[in-house]
Amino acid sequence: MRKVILSSIAAVISLTASSSVIDVTDVTSKPKETTAVQTPMMNDVVVEDALREFKSLSRTERKARIKEVKKIAREYKAAKKAGSDVQTNTVLLAILAVLLPPLAVGLHQGELNGKFWLSVLLTLLFWLPGVIYALIVVLG
Repeated sequence: MRKVILSSIAAVISLTASSSVIDVTDVTSKPKETTAVQTPMMNDVVVEDALREFKSLSRTERKARIKEVKKIAREYKAAKKAGSDVQTNTVLLAILAVLLPPLAVGLHQGELNGKFWLSVLLTLLFWLPGVIYALIVVLG
C-alpha cells in the first residue's frame, strides 16, 4: 500500500514537473496542451496518466523520483511535528473543542491515538473534563 501511494505521488510530481500540462476540465473532448504549468486536479484521468508516465521512466529515474517524494514527505512530517502546520485553524478547533471535544482532538492530532481515546473517555464520563482536556490539547 505504501509503495502504491509513493508511486502515485511520484507520478503526480512527474506530471507537474513537465513543461506542459494536459487540461482535463472536459474529459469528453480531446485534451488540449497548455504552456503554463498548472496544479493538476486529482481525478482518475490525471492519476492514470501520471502513473503511465511514471512507469515509462527508466529504473534510475524512477528511483530518483521516489527518493524525491520520500524527501518531500519527510520535510512535511518534520514541519507538521514542529507545529508549523498553517492549515489548522486554531480558533475553529477551539470552538469545536467546546462542542465536540473528541472530534477536535482527532482533527488536531490527525490520527486516532491515545489522546483521542482519552478525550472520548473524559467526554463520556462528564462533558466538562472532556472540554477542558480538548482545549489543552488543541491550544497546547
